[in-house]
Amino acid sequence: QVQLVESGGGSVQPGESLRLSCVASGRSFSDLSTGWFRQAPGKEREMVAAISRNGVTTWYPDSIKGRFTISRDDAATTVYLQMSSLKPEDTAVYYCAATYSNTVTPTRYNFWGQGTLVTVSS
Repeated sequence: QVQLVESGGGSVQPGESLRLSCVASGRSFSDLSTGWFRQAPGKEREMVAAISRNGVTTWYPDSIKGRFTISRDDAATTVYLQMSSLKPEDTAVYYCAATYSNTVTPTRYNFWGQGTLVTVSS
């Protein structure tokens, strides 16, 4: 069983940056394909970033590309989401997810963190 714990959320003003961290425990972190999702009140959950288990391939929706960067440190069993140029519409609970897969965007994630709240407002 894999456990994921997110941290780094908080309240920022538009244009500022945050870095979220997701620390994983369990077997074979290097075999995990990992993604970041977010969900705001009244909206469906959406994927904002993904990274393959080898860390070579990343994926972002067009609306995110250029502002968010996902990375991983296998030695630290940690996945990061660096967010810059934050906008009010980025306000949401952000979740880390992982599953054993060899694809950058698997169809299902089996393991989820508890979420961390990001609030962007002036």
